[in-house]
Amino acid sequence: MTTTLLFRDDAYLAETPATVVKVTPEGGIVLDRTVFYATAGGQPGDRGVLVRADGAEIAISTAVYGPDKAEVIHVPASADAERPEAGEGVTLRLDWPTRHKRMRMHTALHLLSVALPYPVTGGSIGEEESRLDFDIREAGLDKDEITARVNEMIATGAQVSERWISDEELIANPGLVKTMSVKPPMGTGRVRLVEIAGLDLQPCGGTHVRSLAEIGPVQVTKIEKKGQQNRRVRLAWA
Repeated sequence: MTTTLLFRDDAYLAETPATVVKVTPEGGIVLDRTVFYATAGGQPGDRGVLVRADGAEIAISTAVYGPDKAEVIHVPASADAERPEAGEGVTLRLDWPTRHKRMRMHTALHLLSVALPYPVTGGSIGEEESRLDFDIREAGLDKDEITARVNEMIATGAQVSERWISDEELIANPGLVKTMSVKPPMGTGRVRLVEIAGLDLQPCGGTHVRSLAEIGPVQVTKIEKKGQQNRRVRLAWA
C-alpha cells in the first residue's frame, strides 16, 4: 500500500488523523497517510509524536521510506515503546518548530544555489546549519560577499510556490536540474518544481516556506575545499 504524502501538497500541515497499515518486523509504523517528511535529498526525516486513541503518545524519532519507496516508515524513538495494531486510528503530530527551521533552511539553500550558479554535488539540511557542495574549479570564494547576496534575496520577501510537470518535460529541460549527486524525484510520471518568484526554479521534493520573509537573516560560516574541484559552503542563522 502507498502512503499518501500530505507534506507534498501542504508543508504547513502539522497534524493529521491516520490509520495504521502495519508494523514492520523492526518495529517501524506504516500509516495510510503522513505529514512526516521521510529522509531524502539531504533533508532528514521529521520527528514528533503518534497519539493513540486513548491519548498515549509514541515518540517518533524520524521517518524513512520503505524498500519500495511507496511506504513511509515512522521510527519510534524507543525500541521498547508499545506499538499500535494494524487498523488502529491514530493522530500524527509534527515537532513543528524543528520542521519549520528545516523549511527555512531548505529554502535558503535554494537561494545559495542562485548566489553560486555552479553544479551542486551534495548537500545537507539541519535546524541550525546546512551546507551545499559545489563543483567549482576556482577557489577564492568570499564568505561576506555570498552572505550579502543571499540576504539581499531574502529581503525581497519573494513568494515560493510549487507546480508539477511531467517527467518528459523535465527531460526536455535538463537546465532545470542543478544537482549532480541527487536525482530529481522522478518515476511517478510527474515532477514537482519549486519556484521562488523572479529568482529560482528547480525540481525538488522537499519542504519549503511560502515566503522568503519567513527565513530571516543567514550567514555563510565556512567555505571548505573538498577535493580538487569541490567547495563546501556552510550556511547558518545570523
